[in-house]
Amino acid sequence: MKIKQNISLSDFSSFRIGGNAKFFAEINSQEELIEVLKQWSEISRDFSDSGKRVLVLGGGTNILIDDKGFDGLVIQNKIRNIESMKTLQKSTFKVGAGVLISDLLDYCIENSLSGLEWAGGLPGTVGGAVRGNAGAFGGEIKDVIEQVESVEYELTYEVTESPTSQVGRIKKRTKGECKFGYRESIFKSEKENEVILGVELRLTLGNKEEIERIINEKIEYRKQKHPNISDRPNIGSTFKNVPVEDLPESVKSEFEKNIKTDPFPLLPAVKLISGAGLVGQRVGDIVVSEIHPNYLINLGNGKSEDVLRLIFQIKTAVFKKYNVKLEEEICLIT
Repeated sequence: MKIKQNISLSDFSSFRIGGNAKFFAEINSQEELIEVLKQWSEISRDFSDSGKRVLVLGGGTNILIDDKGFDGLVIQNKIRNIESMKTLQKSTFKVGAGVLISDLLDYCIENSLSGLEWAGGLPGTVGGAVRGNAGAFGGEIKDVIEQVESVEYELTYEVTESPTSQVGRIKKRTKGECKFGYRESIFKSEKENEVILGVELRLTLGNKEEIERIINEKIEYRKQKHPNISDRPNIGSTFKNVPVEDLPESVKSEFEKNIKTDPFPLLPAVKLISGAGLVGQRVGDIVVSEIHPNYLINLGNGKSEDVLRLIFQIKTAVFKKYNVKLEEEICLIT
């Protein structure tokens, strides 16, 4: 595996924003990942702590990459195996972290597997979905997870030939050990020095036509309600929906009909953004979508600084009107 230098990250972002990765590698297997981490340990031996950092990219959705780029190693995870693991006790499937959600759903339809219908139209990869506990329409990825496998790296240790060394220790966690929460997991909140390799999913045998119908129904809904990345580069849902328990009574009353259970009682952030009169708000070439105001659209030449300014304006306006603090769902990469 060869680690490249000065690769544009905007090409790997659904937002089409971002500077260069100082170092970049693409991996297609666990073995390639271990090899890249070993190489990186040698290359970065004398770098500063910030220069030693590792960033993993999947589908490039829900991330904002700084125009200044990333002063470390970016790994694009393209581990895309799907493997049946049927036994007498259970029926599970090992899915590589680089598998696109859309490809996984095609596999589910082809093999009459139920459990992920809610993910129809969801962008990104399985690894990204696990990291952020992706969900929609009342479902979440954690609902079908049995186990998550990852590689822990520690670049301050000597390199050895063993994949169980400090540079590339294999970790396996059950669903409970992953600390899944609302758009959260241990990989997002605590274990930033781990690369998700894959996940073991428990799916059930169902009716192929019904599974396909529901998935296509979700895809069509997203086409109608969400901006299409291919039409206008966007960042996906910018803010998390707000738990009802965090809302002032006046806001609960005003938006009573808009509260949904997904996966627990929430008020969609889009209602607050629209209510604060922010539809169409623009900074530079970044604008609040008229189709779905929780999406920010890049009109062509948007900059990361423009996005951050617009996010600040939205949070300020919503707090001023509703006394509600919006929390970003996206991740900022600097």
